[in-house]
Amino acid sequence: MTEASSAAQSPQSQAALKRRGVMLVLSSPPGGGKTTITRELMQTDAQTTVSVSATTRAKRPGEFEGTHYYFVSPEKFQQMVDAGEMLEHALVYNNNYYGTPKAPVEKALSEGRDVLFDIDWQGNRKLHEVAPNDVVSVYILPPSWEVLASRLYSRAQDSEEEIARRLGMAQEEISHYREFQYVIVNNDLDESVRLVHNILRAERAKRTRLTDLDAFVETLKP
Repeated sequence: MTEASSAAQSPQSQAALKRRGVMLVLSSPPGGGKTTITRELMQTDAQTTVSVSATTRAKRPGEFEGTHYYFVSPEKFQQMVDAGEMLEHALVYNNNYYGTPKAPVEKALSEGRDVLFDIDWQGNRKLHEVAPNDVVSVYILPPSWEVLASRLYSRAQDSEEEIARRLGMAQEEISHYREFQYVIVNNDLDESVRLVHNILRAERAKRTRLTDLDAFVETLKP
């Protein structure tokens, strides 16, 4: 048996198949838990990376440039939009803009890495418009309105007025749950993380994302 034929007959595994990455959108009303779930996934799944958004809002205590957000001026943000450097962008809380830089996302997807998006329903809608085959969207619901309010107050990051405003907008946020492919009620964090991870594993195995599947199938012929 030649070296080439021996290599051709070597056992293949699912993990060895080349694939295009997934844009995994996690969205929720403020306090719904999407940021915590994203952080847990990042700690347990080496194939994932987080999309870092650009924003015009002010930096909060404990946030770092390039890790949590790219903090830019409104003028710089508009320049990026005009240059076609954003996958999506939207005007959200307190008249601040948020957007997703395009280049790092495409690089990760082409390398077979999955990109997690912590964005709202407007961002999800735009991503579905520009990259429908790459996006997998999950909406995270709180177990009750009381729990949602409690989570916002426990953060101690925003003023009473800001919290009240966010609660006032939460119903509008929640009303868009039908635009997402999956919905999870975040009553137990560990279970919510498991459910999101299961969704991600299933989406990774989709035939249309396995870029060298046809070549592999050819090797299965006698």
